[in-house]
Amino acid sequence: MNLSSLKPAAGSIKVGKRVGRGQGSGKGGTSARGHKGAQSRSGYSRKVGFEGGQMPLQRRLPKFGFNNINRVEYKALNLDAIQSLAEKLNVNVVTMDLIRENGLCAKNDLVKILNRGEISVAVEIQANGFSASAIESIEKAGGKAVKL
Repeated sequence: MNLSSLKPAAGSIKVGKRVGRGQGSGKGGTSARGHKGAQSRSGYSRKVGFEGGQMPLQRRLPKFGFNNINRVEYKALNLDAIQSLAEKLNVNVVTMDLIRENGLCAKNDLVKILNRGEISVAVEIQANGFSASAIESIEKAGGKAVKL
C-alpha cells in the first residue's frame, strides 16, 4: 500500500450533478435554479415553516390551553422503588442524596413519594412531597415521612 493507491470507502462519497459548468453539462445557465425569484438568488434561505406565501400551518391552527408559569413539577417516586432501594443498600434513612446517587432522579428534580407498591421496612424517607396515602403506608410500616 502507498499513498497513490488510497481511495475513500465505497459509498462514502456521493457524486451529485455538477451545476454551473456550461451548457454542455446540461445544468449550465441557470444552474438548475430556474429563472428569477428568491430561490434562484444566492444567499436565499427558506424560513422554517414557510409555505410559499400561503398561511403557514402553525398560524392557521388555533391556540388553546393554558401554561401556568408557577407550576411546580415533581418527579414521581413510588414506594416499591423506595422498598427496593432500602433493601439493596440496607439503610434506615433514605435521603435525597441517596435517591440522586442511585439514579432515581436528576440533580435539580423535586421528588414526590407516591403510594404504588408495598413498603415493609421501617425507613425514614426525606423528600419534597408525599401523597397522603404514601404517608399512611410509611407510618403503618413503622417508618417516618420527612418533608423537606
